[in-house]
Amino acid sequence: MGLFKEFKEFAVKGNAIDMAVGIIIGGAFNKLITSLVNDIIMPPIGYLLGGTDFKNLQIVLKPESVDALGQKVPAAVLRYGLFINNIVDFLIISFTIFIVVKVMNKMLKARQTAPAAPAK
Repeated sequence: MGLFKEFKEFAVKGNAIDMAVGIIIGGAFNKLITSLVNDIIMPPIGYLLGGTDFKNLQIVLKPESVDALGQKVPAAVLRYGLFINNIVDFLIISFTIFIVVKVMNKMLKARQTAPAAPAK
């Protein structure tokens, strides 16, 4: 029963709740960044490169075919355009997290070095 009690204490502490909130906000942030990349950043880049849609950039290794039973065999494709989109997603997210952590560290350092207010 000790393990359950420890888990209960952990779950109701602020750390677990803060973590859950962070995960939920992180998921929403991920959607926002994905939309930013796919809908705002990549279309102008594709336009400047001659109307290229990065989502459609791919190398077909083996085209779609039909087997002896008449069933479709899907094509073997390297979708490097989607990979490029994911790299841009990663760079934006990692840079944003870097800035947030840098600002938080600066605020914590300022708080630690600030002189204590005199008691009244």
